[in-house]
Amino acid sequence: MNFAQLLFPDFSLILCGYLICRYTALNRSVWQQVDSLVYLFLFPVLLFRSIVKSPLDLEAASSLIGAGLSLGVCAIALSYSLPYWPILGKRLDKRDHAASAQVGFRFNSFIALALAERLAGPEGLLLISVLIGFCVPLFNIGAVWPMARHANTGFLRELARNPLIIATSSGLAFNLMGFSIPAWLDPSVSRIGAASLALGLMAAGAGMELRTLRQGKLLAMSVLMVKHLLLPLIALGMSKLFGLNAMQATVLLAFSALPTASTCYVLAARMGYNGPYVAGLVTLSTLSGMLSLPFALGVLR
Repeated sequence: MNFAQLLFPDFSLILCGYLICRYTALNRSVWQQVDSLVYLFLFPVLLFRSIVKSPLDLEAASSLIGAGLSLGVCAIALSYSLPYWPILGKRLDKRDHAASAQVGFRFNSFIALALAERLAGPEGLLLISVLIGFCVPLFNIGAVWPMARHANTGFLRELARNPLIIATSSGLAFNLMGFSIPAWLDPSVSRIGAASLALGLMAAGAGMELRTLRQGKLLAMSVLMVKHLLLPLIALGMSKLFGLNAMQATVLLAFSALPTASTCYVLAARMGYNGPYVAGLVTLSTLSGMLSLPFALGVLR
């Protein structure tokens, strides 16, 4: 499989967003509004539709769900254990670590959905949607709790108003209750979802920023090592431990090697942390994904 060709459409949109933001009148202030539109409306609609549109057999998907949640717990534990590592821990700024640890386990759902459909068609799209549905609440809890604790803000309030948690939990509830989107409404919902993929990837490119990483290089290297090296290796072990079939293993490996969520810096900035530093980590993670995805899908698989 030609992974460069497979990944080119997504990374070309990221590059397009970067170039438009840097060299046209559509600068960062414009893309901040696009971020909000995608995060608060377009992407939740896409998640909801992806989960609702196909009947979900929890028994058949239980192994993949178990492997995904186990991978997520390992990722969160590794990311937050960094300050306790010998030698390394004493050199990390605790506040910056609280804001940037989320980079080590969150994932770019836009790339996940686009990639899964090209890898495995509609079935792959459903499997990655199931992983997103179960892992987004876990990862958002992992991301919000340390920052809420350090910033003394309401943890439950932050979770309750998170649009991704609302979309995934309601989508899972609708699916399991047997509801579906009416045929007359589905084309409109589908187009909203398509818009979220393109705009989300371009917004990720527009948010790329490297200058803020001149300080905190050790923290950046540690978090990205967890995200792009250790997680694919753990995913390989989980796929064997849970006895996943070939398609499920492929989806889990792709899931483990994804770039981090472009909304990491939005969450960090909104909660009063060093947003530009986290944006730099998101940039490096996006670039690292060009290596970790072929590594996971080509070498490990």
